[in-house]
Amino acid sequence: MPTEGINSPVTPTPPWGSFSGGEAARGTGETVVAVRNLTRKFGHFTAVDRLNFTIQRGEIIGFLGPNGAGKTTTIKMLTGLLRPTSGEVTILGFDLRREIRQIKKHIGYMSQKFSLYPLLTARENVEFFAGISGLPPARIKQVKQELATLIPPALLRLKVADLPPGIRQKVALFTCLLTDPEIIFLDEPTSGVDPELRRSFWSLIYGLKTRGKTLLVSTHNLDEAEYADRLLIIHQGKIILEGPPEELLQRTGASNMEELFKQAIISHETP
Repeated sequence: MPTEGINSPVTPTPPWGSFSGGEAARGTGETVVAVRNLTRKFGHFTAVDRLNFTIQRGEIIGFLGPNGAGKTTTIKMLTGLLRPTSGEVTILGFDLRREIRQIKKHIGYMSQKFSLYPLLTARENVEFFAGISGLPPARIKQVKQELATLIPPALLRLKVADLPPGIRQKVALFTCLLTDPEIIFLDEPTSGVDPELRRSFWSLIYGLKTRGKTLLVSTHNLDEAEYADRLLIIHQGKIILEGPPEELLQRTGASNMEELFKQAIISHETP
């Protein structure tokens, strides 16, 4: 399987801008996502249990937790793919229950499974999703040209199923950003790839931050936690710890993220 281009420098073109333009401000102070008592039950099982948190414009939120903690369920509710059992969510001032159509105009979502058609090429995927997103033909032609600066020609001819994981991630993120969303939800975008590729992907995330985008990135990889401006640690459907990574380390006395995470889990599970 071809592997060229996975770690090669990427020409800073839309939709994510420069990857090395410096870190943007942590947050503007403007709340763009407000979650109040968000709950989702499946029968007698409570997958998400009365979550409360806010996100400021321009923040990168690390949504950290083990597999099965409730991360994906939460993101699916925030993006309108799953109806909450109870609770309230406002995104950019719009009510999630009543104004989901307005919300969807301003958000982007990259699912845990990449949301790409495996039997289509990267170019075909981008062309398809650009079309159903309502982009005009001139813009569709432009984004295909932009994709060609991201992926080597040899890989553009391959079906998505045959692409290396790092390239699939970049194509999925590119597709997620076709409509230039203000708020971006990334559900475990670095799952299943090695640490070097994860760092490369986070450079893309920082590039979005420098453009003023707001991001919630879920992960169970502890080595990614310090990349975020602020962490929300979720376990068994509940937020058990939140705050900037360095502040959480100081507050708990933990020497690293792994120790911090273990302390939080043990504290939550101890009666």
